[in-house]
Amino acid sequence: MEAAGLAGFMIGASLLTTLLEHPDSPIQQLLGQQPTLRRVPLSLVLGGYIAGFIYSSWGRQSGAHLNPAMTWAFFRLGKIRFADALWYMLAQFTGAIAAAQLMKLLLGKLYAYPSVNYAATVPSHAAHATAQAFAAEFIISFVMLFVMLVAINSRRLERLAGLLAGLLIGLFLLVETPYSGMSMNSARTFGSAFAAWHWRDLWIYFTAPPLAMLLAAEIFRRWKRQQVIACAKLWHSYNRRCIFCDQQAGPHYPVNEAAA
Repeated sequence: MEAAGLAGFMIGASLLTTLLEHPDSPIQQLLGQQPTLRRVPLSLVLGGYIAGFIYSSWGRQSGAHLNPAMTWAFFRLGKIRFADALWYMLAQFTGAIAAAQLMKLLLGKLYAYPSVNYAATVPSHAAHATAQAFAAEFIISFVMLFVMLVAINSRRLERLAGLLAGLLIGLFLLVETPYSGMSMNSARTFGSAFAAWHWRDLWIYFTAPPLAMLLAAEIFRRWKRQQVIACAKLWHSYNRRCIFCDQQAGPHYPVNEAAA
């Protein structure tokens, strides 16, 4: 489920990037030199995809991490076992690599065209681009996880977690893409890098997102130290067995241990 979920995101990103950025595309010709406007459909579709997957039956079962950094942040919070986190990460990388290779096979030269560039997430060509990309990836990754933790640990906000995630993804794609390509996900970036066989600056996407999400998890854990933190799902389904609650102590909803 995690592999297929991230593969679906990669396929959508690849098709949309080709459609919006290749010079022979009628949409690219229509929008011309308006990169921000061209990112609007990308933001709407991919943000909607993330929200939809979180609320889907697969997302409710796996937890809809789709991101190794998020999985390891939940491990830091004690909500997923080490072996399970490793398998999640392997599935996420497998899905991203397989999807990028499929798009490479189907789209051919269109996918390799410089303006499409295998839908790769790379820093801009501006001065100090590497530092800017690292900072941008760190900020959006921290914000994403912290907002998700606040949402899933609130009875009032839990049902909005998927919507909030989709809105954040859409917003980040719209405004942050020029700085780092908007990855927030080492598996997603590696899938494109492997297809392009382009490894420059890959370290940014293997360090900034996990460090930021681990920091967000640590801050949240210390902030809610008297509270049992919700399980490793962005949307919890109560009409089926939970693969996390069954193996972890405590309910899905947080409780005040002192009051208990």
